[in-house]
Amino acid sequence: MKIVLLCAAGMSTSMLVKKMQEAAKAKGLEADIAAYPESQLAKVGPSADVILLGPQIRFALKKITAEAEKFNVPVDVIPPADYGMMNGVKVLALAEKIIAAKK
Repeated sequence: MKIVLLCAAGMSTSMLVKKMQEAAKAKGLEADIAAYPESQLAKVGPSADVILLGPQIRFALKKITAEAEKFNVPVDVIPPADYGMMNGVKVLALAEKIIAAKK
């Protein structure tokens, strides 16, 4: 399972990645989770199973979704409360739910 988080610069989101990796490890899941700036979408998007946007770039949801459709990858926005609390368990669960719905 490859989860890509996109944000403005990749800084605060990298803390959330760490929490998500810990949650995946606790569940015994094989997960490749990484954060990138929005500008890296074309490079990292095609190999992703799901793309989650940081709340600070949710204004770009329509544009990113249109781009991700080219590689058949679902996109959603991380709920601001889960992002703010760095709730890796909930954000991982969101990613799993989206990936499961895709199959």
